Amino acid sequence: MEKKQINLLVALQDLDMMIEEISEMKRLGFNTEREDELLKARHDLSAKIKKPLLFSYEKLKKRYKRAIVPVKEDNTCLGCFIKLPTSLSSIGRTDSEVIYCEGCGRILYWLT
Repeated sequence: MEKKQINLLVALQDLDMMIEEISEMKRLGFNTEREDELLKARHDLSAKIKKPLLFSYEKLKKRYKRAIVPVKEDNTCLGCFIKLPTSLSSIGRTDSEVIYCEGCGRILYWLT
């Protein structure tokens, strides 16, 4: 269940980064197209994410460039590079709930 929400968050983060890149290109004077399409896609995608999770993502996004980060094979958060407790790893791999890093507070996901 939460796996789908995490996948939506990862896609939302990717869209946010593309929108940010377009804004930077516009600031540098380049002609950019399709920004409206990206903004619409972001709106549609964010509507599919549970409100508390989206709020948490938005709050983390203000603090970090990447609000949701993967966990390395050795159970290391790729946001702050601390080793996660084994208990978090076993829960996170089941995708039964959203897991936050105890070090940096970012949302974590495990690559499968």
